[in-house]
Amino acid sequence: MQKITDIAREIVAREGGYVDDRDDPGGPTKYGVTVHTMRRLGLDLTGDGQVDADDVKVLTRAHAVSIFVDHYFRRPKIDQLPAPLQATVFDMYVNAGSNAVKILQRLLGEMRIDVTVDGAIGPQTISAAKKAFEAAPDHLVDAYGIARRNYYYDLAGRRPTSRKYARRRDGGKGGWITRAETFIAPRYHLTDTEHRERTAQWV
Repeated sequence: MQKITDIAREIVAREGGYVDDRDDPGGPTKYGVTVHTMRRLGLDLTGDGQVDADDVKVLTRAHAVSIFVDHYFRRPKIDQLPAPLQATVFDMYVNAGSNAVKILQRLLGEMRIDVTVDGAIGPQTISAAKKAFEAAPDHLVDAYGIARRNYYYDLAGRRPTSRKYARRRDGGKGGWITRAETFIAPRYHLTDTEHRERTAQWV
């Protein structure tokens, strides 16, 4: 099994360096760590008494990895889910917070396994996820990845400012979609034509 720190390093690599996109509600972000997260954790790295974009800019890769492992993997209890699910749920949690867990909980509900959709991993969700994995060990990870991809398409469809994350300027798959498909078996990847059909109604 891949070490959690290695998974976190891969997330940091996918997230990239410093950005401050006005269409991104996360605000100034580096390696996937937003200024809001740094404020919540009280990370005044510059020591000037406030947490702002300057603190985000000096964040190191190693610090970002430790933040993700401690606050986006262990604290939300992703480490208690079936091991094959952990990497994709972890990656989505970094990207979308508790929505990552809600996607899993809705999927479990679709599998007729009783679970509350509250975005929190507790005994009920842990038990339900284990039950689902035992029932469909060869399909659950792909099913989650597909549900995650659908979440991105739906979000972009409802929020025009986010469409650039799901569809490139040339009409191809945007970062959100390719990120989700990183955790989906190739046979379930959308073709370029299928992707364009799903986004054809977007302005």
